[in-house]
Amino acid sequence: MDLTKKAFLFLALGLTIGFLGCTKEQKAEAPKQEQITTNLVPAKAAVTGPAFLVELQDLKVIANMDTASKEIVETPSLKGNMKITNKSKDNLDIQAVTFDYFDAAGNPIHFGSGEIAGNVYAFWKVLKPEEVAEGGFEVTIPKKTVKEKALGKIEVNLVYVASPLKRETLNLPEKIE
Repeated sequence: MDLTKKAFLFLALGLTIGFLGCTKEQKAEAPKQEQITTNLVPAKAAVTGPAFLVELQDLKVIANMDTASKEIVETPSLKGNMKITNKSKDNLDIQAVTFDYFDAAGNPIHFGSGEIAGNVYAFWKVLKPEEVAEGGFEVTIPKKTVKEKALGKIEVNLVYVASPLKRETLNLPEKIE
């Protein structure tokens, strides 16, 4: 047999094996994880401080759960919308909003080993008196709050600089030559 016939024979054999190999039925696997969304009741809350008003809306917890074991596979998230109003007569330099979680007895719920403790939401904005800032937020929440339904309350803390920032100008009377 010459070289061309051998090459043609190998090509034909390869195509035949390829077509036979593709005829197997392949089953699609069911998703191994399921995203569970739980709306908090009440889904709206307001916190008033001496210098601000913080309103939270559309509060919900989102967790990814293994469909077979029903275990939460990663740290759940608390999502919602936030509206901050400056109620003081000074500018407020807002740095962040933090979230602390407590059970029904008022004891803090801590993040477990291996969980991502991301309960601080950075919010870099200077608000003038009566100015409003709005936006969505997402922070983590301990697995225990979802798994054991242990959440009694959420404490919201606004981290801000209360005093107005002032700039001063310094004039040097000296002549530079």
